Amino acid sequence: MLQTPIYICEEQLLENNLKILEHVQKKSGAKIILALKGFAMWSTFDLVGRYLQGCTASGLHEALLAREKMDKEVHTYSPAFKEEEIEQIAKISDHIVFNSPMQFHRFALHVKQINPKISLSLRLNPECSCSPVELYNPCGLYSRLGTTLANFDESIISELDGFNFHALCEQGVDALENVLEAFEEKFGRYIKDMKYINFGGGHHITKKGYDVEQLIEVIQEFKKRHNNIEVYLEPGEAVAWECGYLIASVLDIIDNGIKIAILDTSAEAHMPDTLAMPYRAEVRGAAEAGQKAFTYRLGGNTCLAGDIMGDYSFEKPLKIGDKIIFEDQIHYTFVKNSTFNGIKLPSLGILKKDGSLHVSHEFGYEDYKNRLS
Repeated sequence: MLQTPIYICEEQLLENNLKILEHVQKKSGAKIILALKGFAMWSTFDLVGRYLQGCTASGLHEALLAREKMDKEVHTYSPAFKEEEIEQIAKISDHIVFNSPMQFHRFALHVKQINPKISLSLRLNPECSCSPVELYNPCGLYSRLGTTLANFDESIISELDGFNFHALCEQGVDALENVLEAFEEKFGRYIKDMKYINFGGGHHITKKGYDVEQLIEVIQEFKKRHNNIEVYLEPGEAVAWECGYLIASVLDIIDNGIKIAILDTSAEAHMPDTLAMPYRAEVRGAAEAGQKAFTYRLGGNTCLAGDIMGDYSFEKPLKIGDKIIFEDQIHYTFVKNSTFNGIKLPSLGILKKDGSLHVSHEFGYEDYKNRLS
């Protein structure tokens, strides 16, 4: 019997996404790397590595995972690197991205001494973003992410190999075009001195309706304008978009003016973006409240009053033991999970192309205990 809660990634759906990204690479000439902050299910990295060029990491631990489990290109960025970690990061990274000229001046020479082959890059802030939610806007007012033109230091140009910018969040190619226009307006005169430009993440390339061919054209035109410069993209969500789900079980049903089904999962601990973004997760076979015969509020099994997934309606009454499937719960879920209230972390599973289910990891008390002291 399937033990819940469990995240299940469908191998075939993941590969379908990877094939779209491979098409973009081949047609545009760009390189695509996986942003581990959005999807870090390393049991799939053999598959991911067949299509993508490597990983982008947000610090030491993600860089270690990228080197250990995929061992292709490793790009490492942090808003601020730590003295005690920079040597190890330099040893295992192919590219290091500094957030500010001050960080560059502090660490670049040391990094090069440790790893003479490493590429040095600076993250820039084009001060242009169409991000739909301010929480996820890296170019918002007073952002700490990236160097603005006013804070740019021309003295480091000769030592840089590339520029990075990241300004998108679940957006289409039209948003990228707007950002590119601002980026080139502010920093275009420096691009000729670079070997590559990294367009960051937030590209919703694998979402139905995304204009993939327009993205290819935008990349090709950019490369033409800048002497065929190398271009990187680093999506995370697009890699794992709609390729898996979270299965939970109904533990109890109560009625406090509305029927409430308490599940063995948690929005707060296991589906954090549904509260932070926020957005409503789709439930397989369910509809909006009142659209079908039986409406329930789905709630998590923690003591947080707001640990609520939302109100959903079903064709038949729910009963204890029923399975609830939350769609599209592979990206930005288990990478952000917590053990709040000591709630058990969902297992991780892969539905193989042959139809077999492989449970790659199960969590227990030790995982909770070892995060504490």
